[in-house]
Parts: sequence; C-alpha cells; structure tokens
Amino acid sequence: MIRVRKKAFLLLLLCGTIPIVMLIYLTVTTDEAFESKPDNILGFNGREAKLAQRVREIEEQNQVLRRQLSLSQNQLVNVRNYMAIENETDMVAMETEKNGTKIKCVSTEPDVPKCEVIHVAIVSAGYNSTRNVVTLIKSILFYRKHPLHFYFITDKAAHLILQMLFTTWNVAGVEVTFHLADDLKSEVAWIPNKHYSGVYGLLKLTLPQRLPKDLDQVIVLDTDVTFASDIAELWKIFRKFKGKQAIGLVENQSDWYLGKLWKNHRPWPALGRGFNTGVILLNLKILRALSWSQMWHLVAEKELMSMLSTSLADQDIFNAVLKQNPHMLYHLPCQWNIQLSQNTRSELCYREVSDLKIIHWNSPLKLKVKNKHVQFFRNLYLTFLEYDGNLLRRQLFGCVSEKPNAVQDKLNEISEDDECYDFRRERVLIHRTHLYYIDYDNTPSATNDDVTLVAQLSMDRLQMLETICKHWEGPISLALYMSDAEAQAFLRYALGSELLMSRRNVGYHIVYKDGQFYPVNYLRNVAVKQVNTSYIFLSDIDFLPMYGLYEYLKKAVSMMDMATHKKALIVPAFETQRYRLTFPKSKADLLSMLDMGSLFTFRYHVWAKGHAPTNFAKWRTATTPYKVTWEPDFEPYVVVRNNIPEYDQRFVGFGWNKVSHIMELDAQGYEFIVLPNAFIIHMPHAPSFDIAKFRSSSLYRKCLKTLKEEYQQDLSRKHGLKALKYLSVDK
Repeated sequence: MIRVRKKAFLLLLLCGTIPIVMLIYLTVTTDEAFESKPDNILGFNGREAKLAQRVREIEEQNQVLRRQLSLSQNQLVNVRNYMAIENETDMVAMETEKNGTKIKCVSTEPDVPKCEVIHVAIVSAGYNSTRNVVTLIKSILFYRKHPLHFYFITDKAAHLILQMLFTTWNVAGVEVTFHLADDLKSEVAWIPNKHYSGVYGLLKLTLPQRLPKDLDQVIVLDTDVTFASDIAELWKIFRKFKGKQAIGLVENQSDWYLGKLWKNHRPWPALGRGFNTGVILLNLKILRALSWSQMWHLVAEKELMSMLSTSLADQDIFNAVLKQNPHMLYHLPCQWNIQLSQNTRSELCYREVSDLKIIHWNSPLKLKVKNKHVQFFRNLYLTFLEYDGNLLRRQLFGCVSEKPNAVQDKLNEISEDDECYDFRRERVLIHRTHLYYIDYDNTPSATNDDVTLVAQLSMDRLQMLETICKHWEGPISLALYMSDAEAQAFLRYALGSELLMSRRNVGYHIVYKDGQFYPVNYLRNVAVKQVNTSYIFLSDIDFLPMYGLYEYLKKAVSMMDMATHKKALIVPAFETQRYRLTFPKSKADLLSMLDMGSLFTFRYHVWAKGHAPTNFAKWRTATTPYKVTWEPDFEPYVVVRNNIPEYDQRFVGFGWNKVSHIMELDAQGYEFIVLPNAFIIHMPHAPSFDIAKFRSSSLYRKCLKTLKEEYQQDLSRKHGLKALKYLSVDK
C-alpha cells in the first residue's frame, strides 16, 4: 500500500518539474540545429521553432505521465479492494474520499446463482418459540432473492403450528421439511444441560446424521436471531472453506470461555475466546466423512467426567470438539453474529449500520439486554415483528415454482366483471394463520364429556376476554382476526393480564388480516378445528355464559346420549342494552330481570325470527329439555359434537353466516333440543364495520341475496329431496 502511494507521489512531482527543467535547458543550449534550416511555414525563427518543438515533446510526455498516473490510482483502489475483501467480509463498506466522491469497495466474487436453493435448519420447541421463528423468517424473506428450504427440528406443538403457518402463508420459492425432535432426543438426552433450552438446545449436534444424505451444506440458526442482510451473502462463504474446514462460526463476543466472569468460573475448553453457535455453517459432507457423531460423543463423554454438565448446551460441545480439531473451524466474520448477551463486547465488531449482518438476542433478557446501541437493534427487531407477512409472498422472478398455486387458479376462475367479485374472492382466500399464539395446555376429561367454548373476535372486542374467562372455566378456542401489529398489541395485553396468563386452557389462534371483509366463518372453522374435546359450544365473543354453564353442559351432554345421536343442544340467548349489568345468578333471577325490562330475548326488536323457534314462552316454565323444529333464518347457539360440518366460508361480514350452518345441521338430520336451565347474555357494543356496510351499501345487500340463493341451490343438490324445503326460504 505504502509503495503504491510513493509511486503516485513521484509521478505527480515529475509532471511538475519537467517543464521547468526543459525551459532552463532551452535558454542555455545552442541554436545550431535550427539556424542551418530555413524559416518554417509559421514564420518562426530558429530559436522559436526549437522552443515550439520542445513544447510539443513535453506535452506528449505529460500525456504519457497522466496515463501512468491514472493507472497508478486505479491500482491503488484495486489494492484497497483486495485488502478489504481479505479482511473478513465479501462485501465491505470501506469508503475513501477523492474530490468529495465516496468509493464503495465491492467484492468481485461471483454471486450465488439466481435460483440456487439455500438450505436452513432451525430447532424450535414449544408454543412460544414459534413466535420467534416467525420474526426470524420475516427478516430472512425480507432480504432474500433466492429459493429457500427450511428444515425444522420440532416437538409436536411447534410442528402443528409451523406446518399450518407455512401452508397458509404460501410463500413462493419456500419449501419446508419437518423432523420430530422426539426421534432425536435419545441421542442427546444423556447429556446433563443447565441451559434454559433444555434437551432441545443439544439437538443441533444431531443434524449431520439426521438431515437428508444428499444435502451437502446447511446454515443452522437459533430462533432468536434477526437478519439485516441477504442470507445469500452468508451462503456464499461456504466457497471459502478449504481442506477439512467443516464448521463456520463467529468468535464468542463475551469473556465466557476465558473464565474471567466471576471467581472460580470454569468453562468448557475452547479455542481462545471460544465460538458462538447461534449461527453455524455446516459442511455436512465433510462432517459425515469425519464420523462427526462418533467424534462429538467421545469428546462430550470425556469432558463430562470433569465438567459434569453443559452450561451453554451444544455450544460447549462444539467448542470442545474444535479445541481438539482446530482444522475443522472456519472463522466467520463477526458481523454475521452480533451477540447481544450480558457482558458482550459486540460493539467492537461494527462501526456503522452497513456492517450489520445478523443480530443475535442470546441473552435470557432478550430485548431488555443492556447495550449502548440496543435501541437501534430493538427497533430493527420490532420492524420485522410487526411487518405485514402477506407482503413477503412476492414471486421470485426467473425461478420456476414447482408447487402449483391453487388459490391463484381459483381466483382466475372468477370473472372480474362479476359485481360480487370481492365476495367470491373471500371464499377462495387462505389466510395466514398462527395457531396457539400463547402457551397452551389442556387435557380433556377422561369421561369424554368435556366441552370447549368456540368463538372469534377482532381487536375491538379484546376487552371481552377476561370477562368470558371469569364466566367459563372450561377450555376455550378463539380465532382472532388481526394484523401483525395488532397481534403484538394483543400479546402485550394478554401477557399483562394475570387472569389470562393463569388460564392455560385457552387457545389463541391468530388469523392475519387479508381482504376487505371480516371472514367470520373462516375464523369459526379455524377455532373448531383446534378443539381437542368431544363437544363444542358454538358461541360468539359478545355473549357471557351464565355462571356454572360449563359444568351444566358437561352433565347435559352425558345425559342426552349425544355420543351416538345427532343432537344440537340449544342454549337460549338474551340481551341487555346496559353496559353495566348485575349478572343474573340463576334462571329465576333472569326471569325477574325479563319482567322488569332490564333483559330481553335476543334481537327481539330487529331479528325476532332468528331465535323465535327456541320458544321462549315455553322455556320460562320448562324443567326438562324439549325439542324444537327448524324454521327459516333460525340461528341459535348450540352445543354439538366436534365432528360437525364446516361453516360455509362464502358468507363473510354480516348476514347468514350462522343461518347457513344451522340449515346444514338440519339437512344432516340433527335434532334441536332446548336446554331448560341454561342461558347466555349478549353484552352491548358499537355496531361493527360490516353491519355498517350492510346497511349503507345496496351492492352488499344484493350480493348477499345472490350468495343465499346459490347456497340454497347447493344444499338442495347435496341433500336431494329432503332439502327442497330450503328453496322456499324467503329470498
């Protein structure tokens, strides 16, 4: 570098001194060479002609020197580029000033081929861990330009959640493969581990043997990392592996493995500061050839004789292996794993934002960790946390997708000239769904009479959750229609509620917003499918069950022989127009409030026929269950077996969403039986946006009428002669 600079300086000096020397020379030299010649055509005498000739020669020499100087400057830039590339990264934001212009040095290495698949392995266990996975995947998808194949090592809960998530997300150029952790636990369960990740924190050791044999290399990630660059840049580093280098890691950015954190601190053996396993490049082909499984087993057994247990899970064992086999290590640039742990020194790794590649929240404190730049990192994380995942469904142009897009094919079948196109589109849409957004644990009763309350809601009904939990102690399955940002607001609300956090038997299933209407029946189907009890109570979020209804229904289903007969038990619905209500403790209290006018039968003043077949007059004096028959527009709230037909998803927003389902139950031969000592009460609220659209839009009402007619015709074709009565329903 210094030699090149000296050469450039000498060339500049030479350009300035040559004209001065030549002028001195011309003043002292003889004129003989020109005096013997006649005057030239420009009229110069000998001395003048000689001077002009020398000026031309000097100008030619200056031109040559300028070209040489330009070449030297280019050589200087090339040297700087070369040194930047050799200094840790493939693309270094090294800038130099020249005439006010910044030069950015970019690697000359070829990029990853456009459609080359990048393979990524992630271990995820438990309901809550899947939320971290989603944020990680968002950050990868945001920057990526290549097809991806994810390999998830999961327990049963995470498998269910992530499989549904990726199926409904339907991102182009993304494939997902699952491996159950239960099949791998036996290989690492013998290792005592003090780390909070438990046995799952050791499963990365098993990847070389468990991933497909034809897979040669894979990027392994912890769930608590966030990308700030294209993952292809990391994938490209595999090309730099030489010889038997098989494991790419970033050096640990704390003093953990130096044993200096506290008195008598005795870490596992490691090379220097040790290496962090939050981001790993694994050359699987080399590891298999080196008998990786046998290698780490022998090292772990030896070290455990003195260490007794691991403190940092798989990281301790990886470091111990590399201590004995340093030739297997490739030292990744530190920007690929900026560790925000306690006692971290990560700020020494970066100078500006362009240096950041991957942020690793590897402290148990996560976003609350102390770091002088933590606010910036937190904002980056929160950006992806609340980012609309639907925007990441973009196509990879130029790469042919192997899996057909069934949703798009169905949308193409709908004529865009159809004035009800938006309604028909809603029936086809598949909404991105995150099941069990919060930790869940419910074991149905052994007597097979357990009942789950099913409902759906949006952000404006969130305040009903705590009240319902006070009224219903049994399991609940809720589908919540929210944006990504609203889902985070709900999470903060739930985590801040002692009541909700004390209820582990409530399943919260986030269905992400997409489209113009509230997909009420889609939400109901999502909630119903996640029920693990024999029976379900199909309710709405605005209704409060009477105290003790859960136990009452459990007794009712066992007495009504519902296991072998198609029966729908009707829970009579009432309403109040008061926001503050002294809730009735019994049927007698409710009848008294009916007589006083503080309670009413549900929708008696605007939609009486919706619940009229319940026969409230008979219910007032009934002491035993009684049977009622279906009538047009009947939409009671019922208890049924969990194997009921799905709600028809063509009905969205307001109108006929429950009516159509009750028609289907009737067509399938269900008996409707009213329970004499059960009730629910509807609490007042502001009209929903969909009701407002129904009331204000003639097109909305027209399309709803069209959908009704089409549904009745479909029902008749499906059930034959016994469904002809539905064709006579008022249109």
